[in-house]
Amino acid sequence: MTAVLVIILIIILLLVFVVGGYFVSTQRSLVRMDENCKNALGQIQVQLNSRWDALLALAKTASAYAKHESETLIQTINARRQAQVSTAQEVQRQEGELQQIMGRLMAIGEAYPDLKANDLYLRTMDGVRNYEENVRMSRMVYNDTATILNRAVRQWPSSFVASMLGFKDREYLTTDQAEKQQMPDIF
Repeated sequence: MTAVLVIILIIILLLVFVVGGYFVSTQRSLVRMDENCKNALGQIQVQLNSRWDALLALAKTASAYAKHESETLIQTINARRQAQVSTAQEVQRQEGELQQIMGRLMAIGEAYPDLKANDLYLRTMDGVRNYEENVRMSRMVYNDTATILNRAVRQWPSSFVASMLGFKDREYLTTDQAEKQQMPDIF
């Protein structure tokens, strides 16, 4: 009888060890995926700040042509550059603001043909184009990273550990078709 109890105890201890190992392993994996999502959002923040900087340079270049309009844009850009993004909604909001500012800068450029021929203006526009591409790539990386985390959070049995530890699905960054149509064509 004691041999049977020892075997049962060993089986129980092995089960506890296996379940505990799985729990720890899954928790570490979820933390790694969550940190990757945060890092991807941080990369988007860096790219958005670079875009704001490029737009600020563009507005300063335009200031010689449209003093009042560009001063207002410079103040607006400086205020927006300080905003941090930590969620998909904040990224979407900043994207909308960037589109509005870009539209106003493009209107200034259209109103002043000499500005469009200005070498600094042209170089700055190239920089804006590069930052647009960088943001697009950063958004793709974030969505890929969020997909990996979301699968782990939703698939069983890791969903059990995720719900116990408070891990949630991450929202995806999407492109609003109406906003996309309003974005000025700078390419």
